[in-house]
Amino acid sequence: MDKLKTDRKRNEYKNEIVKHLVSRNLKAFRETFLELHPTDQVELFHEIERPLQKQVLLFLSPAEFADLFEGLDLEDQLIVFEGLSYQYAVSMFNTMSADDVADFLAEINTERADDILSSMDLEEAKRVEELMAYAPKTAGAIMTKEFVRLSVESSAKEVIAELRESAPDAETIYYLYVVDQQQKLAGVVSLRDLIIATPEMTVEDIMSTQVVSVSENEDQEDVARLIKEYDFLAVPVVTPEKRLVGIITVDDVIDVLEEETTEDFDEFAATRGATDLSLTAVTAARKRAPWLILLMFFGLITANIIGQFESTLEQVVLLAAFMPLIMGTAGNTGTQSLAVAVRGIATGSFDRGGVWKTVKRELGTGIILGLVCMVVLMGIIYVFYNGDFILAFTVGFSLFAALSVAAVIGATVPVAINKLKIDPAVASGPFITTLNDIISLMIYFTIATTLLDQLL
Repeated sequence: MDKLKTDRKRNEYKNEIVKHLVSRNLKAFRETFLELHPTDQVELFHEIERPLQKQVLLFLSPAEFADLFEGLDLEDQLIVFEGLSYQYAVSMFNTMSADDVADFLAEINTERADDILSSMDLEEAKRVEELMAYAPKTAGAIMTKEFVRLSVESSAKEVIAELRESAPDAETIYYLYVVDQQQKLAGVVSLRDLIIATPEMTVEDIMSTQVVSVSENEDQEDVARLIKEYDFLAVPVVTPEKRLVGIITVDDVIDVLEEETTEDFDEFAATRGATDLSLTAVTAARKRAPWLILLMFFGLITANIIGQFESTLEQVVLLAAFMPLIMGTAGNTGTQSLAVAVRGIATGSFDRGGVWKTVKRELGTGIILGLVCMVVLMGIIYVFYNGDFILAFTVGFSLFAALSVAAVIGATVPVAINKLKIDPAVASGPFITTLNDIISLMIYFTIATTLLDQLL
């Protein structure tokens, strides 16, 4: 019911805003639109027609439109950017966070980005250029330069007075970072500690010297994991010499987690870069085709194994009926173990619990699952195939062995790949499934060939 009310309210706002845009009622539009949360502004901007979006630009100043622009996806930003006048765009970038400007300029033509930077305020352009100099997906690349730094000599009264001036431009003020004369990180002051301190107390008396920080070249996924582990709202970024150069806030980390999750999902499904719904059919097919062709060649190995045991199949044709069952169940078991392993690597569980502990657990799980499935399948085959115990045992025991091995493969392959400094998600579901197909068929036909005299 609450959602229906919310949707109804948003539609009312949308209709009212559209009416003001069509009638070009500047005052009424600004009164209605600017009272909305930036997120709601972005949603409404998405929903209105392109000509009305251009009208919004005329009714908002560059500073007002900056918040809306930051909330747009990159694809929409690029479209909107093409419709902005040069001066409007420069003014807007001057009011945006340096990290958001750096992210956008990194996606456009280099010459055009340099042109914009040369027209921006010198101080703001310098911040942006510093961020763009960092390697992608590092702490330096996602940090923000808009933060409050304090001197150890300042009093609580002076800091609060300073915050009244600088807080509006800062990314967050819940944590205030203290630096020494060499700009090295010396401590941290929480806003709570600052408020309850007496006005005469100095920052040195209030601050905590036990500061958790990250290196400017640290991987963004490791930074996200650290912020999650410590429940931080922000974390300082330092150089190898411990100089404070920026901070990373929790909202940046949420974007990182979404990006990394999407990337891992792409790898897991062997669709790297092809899950974006905005891609055309041709582009999506081009990105997915190499993976499918590679898996097709793996499939040829499976076909070759079947060919090697052709004589066994010719003598007991009924064995072919159970091939999809054994291959499918082993593939599913391996994919489940793969998910456990990749998740353990991503969350750092392996570092705390040990690799072999997880592998042994998955082996035990595979054995138990194999025994359960073997008993059930043997019973079904025995009943439906005229009490043929040898056939039931051959298929059932093959399934037991295949599931035990599949669970271990699903857990060990991503660990081995991770040791080689490769993203463990590369050991994707389709690859694990295909590998388990090959091994499960080898197991099945080896056992069947061994018991061939009893099967005849």
